[in-house]
Amino acid sequence: MTFLDLIKTRQSDRKYLDKPVEKEKIERCLEAARLAPSATNSQPWEFIVVSNPDLKNKVAHATYSSLIKFNRWVPTAPVLVVLNTWKPELHITLGGILKNRQFNLIDVGIVAEHFCLQAAEEGLGTCMLGWFQTKKIMKLLNIKAPKKPALVITLGYSGHTHIRDKKRKNLDEIRKYM
Repeated sequence: MTFLDLIKTRQSDRKYLDKPVEKEKIERCLEAARLAPSATNSQPWEFIVVSNPDLKNKVAHATYSSLIKFNRWVPTAPVLVVLNTWKPELHITLGGILKNRQFNLIDVGIVAEHFCLQAAEEGLGTCMLGWFQTKKIMKLLNIKAPKKPALVITLGYSGHTHIRDKKRKNLDEIRKYM
C-alpha cells in the first residue's frame, strides 16, 4: 500500500465491533506517534490508553451530555486514548506569542495524525474528538495541571463495512503555485 492509499483508508469511524484491540497494535500506534516532530523537539504530549471497560465507559460518557448528544456512539469503541498536552517551555511560549500560534496544539495535531495513520495501517479505526468535558476526564484519569486533555481518540475495529468517499475540496480550490 502506498502512503496515499493509506491516507485514503483512514476515516473517522463512529461505529466499532465488540472486539478487543491487541496491545501490540496499540504499541505500534504509540510508537508511530512518539516519532512525530514537534516545535524545538519539545514533545508536549502524553497518551493515556483507557481499555478497562468500566473506566473507558466513564470517560466515553464524558464526551457527551444530555444537551450535547452527538458523541453518544463513543462507548462502542473498545479503547479510548486521551492525548494530553501542556504549555510549552518559555522560549516556545514567547515565540508563539510573537507569531500568534499555539505550537503545542500544532504538535498535538501532528502526533494525533501519526497515531491514526498507524492505526489505519493496523486495520483499526479511529476518530479524533475535540468535544468532551475536560474537568470530568481530568478527574477520572487523575490528570494534574499543567497537563490537560487536548483530544480523545477512539480506537477499535471499525463496524463500518466500507471506506466512505472523502468529501474534500477540489485540489484546484486549495492550491496556488507562485
